[in-house]
Amino acid sequence: MLEPRAHRVRRPHSRSRPLPLRALDDLRYIRETMERSAAFTASPGWGQFLMGVTALAAAGIASRQSTPTRWLSVWLMEAVVAVAIALPATQLKAYRTGLALTSGPSRKFALGFLPSIAAAVLLTVALVRAQEFSLLPGVWLLLYGTAVVSAATFSIPVLRGMGLGFLLGGALALYHPSCGNLLMATAFGGLHVVFGAWIGVKHGG
Repeated sequence: MLEPRAHRVRRPHSRSRPLPLRALDDLRYIRETMERSAAFTASPGWGQFLMGVTALAAAGIASRQSTPTRWLSVWLMEAVVAVAIALPATQLKAYRTGLALTSGPSRKFALGFLPSIAAAVLLTVALVRAQEFSLLPGVWLLLYGTAVVSAATFSIPVLRGMGLGFLLGGALALYHPSCGNLLMATAFGGLHVVFGAWIGVKHGG
């Protein structure tokens, strides 16, 4: 027998979550959504500026080396110096801006940046074994530019312009290998100095 319409009261579902837990779930969802849509803002402008200065010095030293092996050694040491500058500079800016390096934007930036850098390392080993030193500037510039453009999707837009500059330099270096060291100075030195200063002034350091 059916209950009278007036007495048909909807019973609460036994599995419905309490209001505080639902509120926590909603807050967690909102936080994760904001994190996914946020940009990586800890790109260190003044760190890039300093990397550019050391790259200009390395280009000058490398141009005076008598063998390709010594030229390569100079640029490999510069790569170590650049990493030693970039890591603490990024950590410092992330701390100042309140962005955790384990956050979603940081992870997406790293996933956009690191694959091309890994490819550059592998190709460097292969080209050195083949004694094709003249191809190294073009490969380095192209893959670094690719890394920056990819990572810029999750960061400040100005980085995309810097990455495109590296890609142009890499293309020129492949077709004009004799200008490789000069193009390295222009890109790793000049572009880092110019864009690093721009980021430092316009984007908080």
